[in-house]
Amino acid sequence: MNLIQKTGLETRELFLKGDITCSELVEAYLDKIKRDDGELNVFITVMEDMARAKAKELDEKREKGEPLGKMAGIVVSVKDNIAVKDVRMTCASKMLDDFVSPYDAIVTQKLKREDAILIGKVNMDEFAMGSSTKYSYYGVTKNPVDPTRVSGGSSGGSAASVAAEFCAISLGTDTGGSVRQPAAFCGLVGMKPSHGSISRYGVASMANTFDQVGVLAKSVDDVEYVLSILEGSDLHDATCIGNESLQLDREKDAKSLNGLKVAIPDVFKTFEVQDEVREAFIHTVDFMKSKGAEVEFVHIGSLDLAIAIYHILVNGEIAPNMSRYDGINYGYITDNYDNIEELYVRTRSEGFGTEVKRRIMIGSYIMSMDHSKEYWEQSLEMRHKMIEEFNSVFENHDIILCPTSPTVAVPIDDDMTPVEIYMLDLFTVPVNLIGTGGISVPATKKNKLPVGIQIIPKKGNDIQAIQTAKELEGNI
Repeated sequence: MNLIQKTGLETRELFLKGDITCSELVEAYLDKIKRDDGELNVFITVMEDMARAKAKELDEKREKGEPLGKMAGIVVSVKDNIAVKDVRMTCASKMLDDFVSPYDAIVTQKLKREDAILIGKVNMDEFAMGSSTKYSYYGVTKNPVDPTRVSGGSSGGSAASVAAEFCAISLGTDTGGSVRQPAAFCGLVGMKPSHGSISRYGVASMANTFDQVGVLAKSVDDVEYVLSILEGSDLHDATCIGNESLQLDREKDAKSLNGLKVAIPDVFKTFEVQDEVREAFIHTVDFMKSKGAEVEFVHIGSLDLAIAIYHILVNGEIAPNMSRYDGINYGYITDNYDNIEELYVRTRSEGFGTEVKRRIMIGSYIMSMDHSKEYWEQSLEMRHKMIEEFNSVFENHDIILCPTSPTVAVPIDDDMTPVEIYMLDLFTVPVNLIGTGGISVPATKKNKLPVGIQIIPKKGNDIQAIQTAKELEGNI
């Protein structure tokens, strides 16, 4: 039995039935990590001792007939901007290279409470700013499907950890597609639920009104199961109101493909999309029509400005969020300074990478008194207009369908400019701008690189996206 090829729910079932022990499951994953991670560069920190100790504890609890949590028998990796108590939390930055978190994030608490086995902290773009993990202080994470290509970003390590069979499930964060795009590149299911569904307490902030914890796994069932555990309001996070549609008993509220009203943004007709992505998407649409779905193109005018609006608002939030990393309270501090001003400047110049510094500078410019009205306030107005336009679409449609990314995973040595890289997020950033959920489900590879299909529901009705993904899974 090859345990590492199983889904999380499958390993849980095997454990509960007594067919396997958690100890042998963990050892199987650790052996795979030792064999392959030197090449792929997925983990920043492997929590070997903690994983073994938790596995032993669960084996003993089962032996004694003690109650077991909902995540018992499931091995999980965690993106390295999510706090795990007494474990390094680097955000893939020199600035936090030796920082050890003194507490757990709420999502980590919930996983531990339900007996999840945490196996390690995985690579990402520095402070979640990027789409490839190329901006990690620890180097790029290679795509297990094709190691000459990126695994996506910023949750590239999360996607690669599941695709490489280093764990069954991974937690990531999604600010503009950072869970969904890596899932698409690595042939996985990845979901970012509606904003406010899951607590952000203990997650390093990038852009507060955009950030949301998400889940990556091999199956829609696994993603749904973990989201049902993580969902819920939280007094530590005033923006977190929970999302009852993520609970497992809500599937009765979702429509099947027969009679499902599907909208496709007409920008898909004109935006440059790789042939293999276009073919997979058209095949998906044809399948949905064959099952009774009603599909039509819709015009959403504000989509033309989505990338610009997104980067103005996100960078405007990044600049103040990154001001906390000053070398005084925690993290990296330069040795080369004569006064407090030099300490600040040199610490931040030496501690941050190129992309982080670029975004701080852009954000500081946008938020300055001379330019905030011109850029920030107008972009906020456009964000509200976009929300209205999408809500208008959802009045007559159940979901919006589009590719997750216009391309398959790009080569690691591709020399795309930052702006070209930003444009690859056209289909994912609107989801964060309007605050709804989005799930990427893999199209059948057929010996090709993976392609992701994105399903977008009305905000708060995430179960519809999950149900549709289940009907597409394995059929497209």
